[in-house]
Amino acid sequence: MSTRGAEAEEVGAAGLVSSAIQAITQHIRTEGLGPGDLLPSEADMTRRLNVSRTVVREAFRSLSALRLIDMSAGRRASVAKLDMGAMAMVIEHGVTTEQITVQQVYDVRRTIEMRTVALAALRRTDEEAAEIAKRARLMRKNYRTPEVVMEHDIAFHEAVARASHNPVFQLIVTGFSGVTRRTWFIGWRTRPSDEEQLSIIKGHEEIAEAIAKGDPRLAASHMAEHFDNSVKALIEAGIA
Repeated sequence: MSTRGAEAEEVGAAGLVSSAIQAITQHIRTEGLGPGDLLPSEADMTRRLNVSRTVVREAFRSLSALRLIDMSAGRRASVAKLDMGAMAMVIEHGVTTEQITVQQVYDVRRTIEMRTVALAALRRTDEEAAEIAKRARLMRKNYRTPEVVMEHDIAFHEAVARASHNPVFQLIVTGFSGVTRRTWFIGWRTRPSDEEQLSIIKGHEEIAEAIAKGDPRLAASHMAEHFDNSVKALIEAGIA
């Protein structure tokens, strides 16, 4: 087969796989399937789409790689639950390959988390408010152990996102975790004194207090200040 013929065959196969992916996702929508619901078998989907089993298998693999379906050995594919880590991989890849800058990530975070924290102040349960306050308290308790503070900091923001009761915000905020782990220590080191480090933690405590009071404006104001200080620290470190 000529090179041109091989390329045409490859493009054609890719088109069939793409069409199969669209058909499978359309099936999920039209049938109203939810997390855990089973999809048609490979053999059944092959007959429905009138394509080879190889095409259907590749479509399933692609959807599994995107974490939209679950594929376990010996079981039929099923609809997946939202994977909170999937977006983190995309954002971190964008930063690693210099398609996205850290400052761009923080610009988006500031905008999103101001809205998220405002909703959290309005919608949080007592248990959620307590969890947010607990994370801020543990940051202060462990402030001499930066790696522990970082994990509680990340958990703090994720707890705020959960308290917004909007799973889209939770998905996006969790997606920032990878970049946060790459840059957090740089920002922390720009505040070398105990006083400066504790001021960061105090900002989280103020956010937690505003959420507990149910004051969305105050919570958003504290969150904006928190991100403005974070971006300033990264700029001073020369990485934003």
